[in-house]
Amino acid sequence: MKKRLLTALVGVSIAVGWMFTVYTPAFAIIMSVVAGICVYEMLRVFDVKNIPFFVLCELTGVCTVLYAEYKTKLDIPLFPVITGIVLLSLIIMVADHKRLHFDQVVSSLFCSVLIPAALSCVVLFRDVYIKWPDLYGQSDGIFFILFAFFCAWWTDGFALFAGKAFGKHKLAPNISPKKTVEGAIGGVIGNMLMCALLWYVFKTKFELSDNIQIAWVLVSALALSVISMFGDLAASTIKRHKGIKDFGNILPGHGGAMDRFDSSIFVFSALYAEIAVTAAIIGG
Repeated sequence: MKKRLLTALVGVSIAVGWMFTVYTPAFAIIMSVVAGICVYEMLRVFDVKNIPFFVLCELTGVCTVLYAEYKTKLDIPLFPVITGIVLLSLIIMVADHKRLHFDQVVSSLFCSVLIPAALSCVVLFRDVYIKWPDLYGQSDGIFFILFAFFCAWWTDGFALFAGKAFGKHKLAPNISPKKTVEGAIGGVIGNMLMCALLWYVFKTKFELSDNIQIAWVLVSALALSVISMFGDLAASTIKRHKGIKDFGNILPGHGGAMDRFDSSIFVFSALYAEIAVTAAIIGG
């Protein structure tokens, strides 16, 4: 537990420093590195040994995040690019069919696009004031970034402590035996309280938009907490199928980058979808 808390403290310190780069290219570059590490861990899980395919997946992951940063400056049609990546992957598979199987190709490409695309939502959160200038301001973008991380990480943190203190009933014993119903409830409630506090700070100290009300924050925090736990269980299912405890070991006490960002992938995507739908409704 001490190792886990120390790693979390260091991680929070790095995250705070990262937030100071929010309006610089370093913001997306750092997230692209995280995405690259996550993709690397998944490729190791899928036992991909073909170097050209490995490199192709890594480049796809890193460039997906960078595309979110530079898409307004680039005139690149995504469909031909994606098609080219798939075709090139299949060509590599044919050339090395004894070591590279179709299920590895499909799983690897899926993760190489899905994970970075979800993580790139932090860039999209930041730029909501550009995409929907009549609805959101710059402070709203920062709020959405922090809100997303709160829903992913506070849910996990409070669930851990609540589970240890009150856990009696198993939540998903066949997938993750240590998770409990009491822990899940504690994670949801704790996250909602922290998100309410985050909203209060932004509402009183920063120019938070009137479109972001406390009722929306609480309902969204509740829903995203549940989504976060499903993301965690999905990752646990993959690890159970592959017979591994963690995706990696880069974070002492936590495992790999994917072990830390597994629920974030679900939360970031769901939150941005909610923001986009809300903007469409409010904006008409």
